[in-house]
Amino acid sequence: MEQLILHLVGDYVTQTDRMASEKISNIKMAFLHAFVYSVPFFLLDISIAAFLMIFISHALIDRYRVAKYIIYARNYLHDRSLKWSECKGTGYHQDKPAWLTVWLMIIADNTLHLSINYLAIAYL
Repeated sequence: MEQLILHLVGDYVTQTDRMASEKISNIKMAFLHAFVYSVPFFLLDISIAAFLMIFISHALIDRYRVAKYIIYARNYLHDRSLKWSECKGTGYHQDKPAWLTVWLMIIADNTLHLSINYLAIAYL
């Protein structure tokens, strides 16, 4: 539960509007957001290796919107006719409702972060 709370605080409470809007196009902003996000995890008495995994993976997942590529790959494996040019916004085809695909991408993004955080804390 503590990991979930720290994730939510780091990703939604401490993230400024500027971080949220610029982290996709500005690697420095992505790393600033990831640092602010990661520091509270020291409350869990984690190792430096776990901190670095949480910090670096968070920056890269957010900066490069990794979730949309995973979503597209999953959907492409099921339907090889999907074209990246028609799915590049969220990983879902552009004919799907935008509100739905954005939320599904956010959920996939959060799942990636939470999974990596858990593995880093448990095994590093």
